[in-house]
Amino acid sequence: MKPTGRPSGPTAVIVVAAGSGQRLGESVPKAFVKLDDRTILQHAVARTAKLPAVDVVVVVVPADLVARARLDLMFARPRVSVTAGGAERTDSVRAGIDHVLALAPDAKAILVHDAARPLTPASVFDRIIVAVSGGCDAVVPALPVVDTLKRVATDAGQTTVEATVDRETLRAIQTPQGFSVDALTRAYHAASGLATDDAGLVERCGIPVHVVDGDALAFKITTPWDLRIARGVVAESGPEELP
Repeated sequence: MKPTGRPSGPTAVIVVAAGSGQRLGESVPKAFVKLDDRTILQHAVARTAKLPAVDVVVVVVPADLVARARLDLMFARPRVSVTAGGAERTDSVRAGIDHVLALAPDAKAILVHDAARPLTPASVFDRIIVAVSGGCDAVVPALPVVDTLKRVATDAGQTTVEATVDRETLRAIQTPQGFSVDALTRAYHAASGLATDDAGLVERCGIPVHVVDGDALAFKITTPWDLRIARGVVAESGPEELP
């Protein structure tokens, strides 16, 4: 089906920001770490909330940080709503879905985005929305894998290479990931375990997942090195204009 521009009903974005970010080594949860005078979460929401094709933004944070997040995101109200997440990512996304459907019961598309990818360009969101509006039930942005990949095995404390993996058919998946509401709710109703991304749950339901181009700026802040790169990008490009 040829893309038509946007879904026939409201489009929502769930920004997942409920993780602890232990690998980052900071004293606060990852989403509340500063990139400049703004937090990672504020940067992510500033970009997301001003997208013209997005009607509702739901931010999911740890329960004890809901009040702080609401205060930090005052600049994006009333378009942005904050709710509490759960112990695991799947719990947090499920809470986000429930909140979206309470606010916009006629929503037709939901994008799930990691706050830890705060520099993701608007063009990536646009590609996802266009694909979902064109009839794709599930869409992910991706980049080709550029490193040589090896499959290894560890025995008696020694790690050795078993094989070199063909990278031509591999992609590094990013967010936002976009879904028809029917596909995403079906996947979460059927979810019997954890998944590293939402498309993984959709795949388990036998729903095809389509791939569009990602962007290098959509990298995930996980380690101190990632944080250093993100701060450098922000310092070079200047602060994101608030919606």
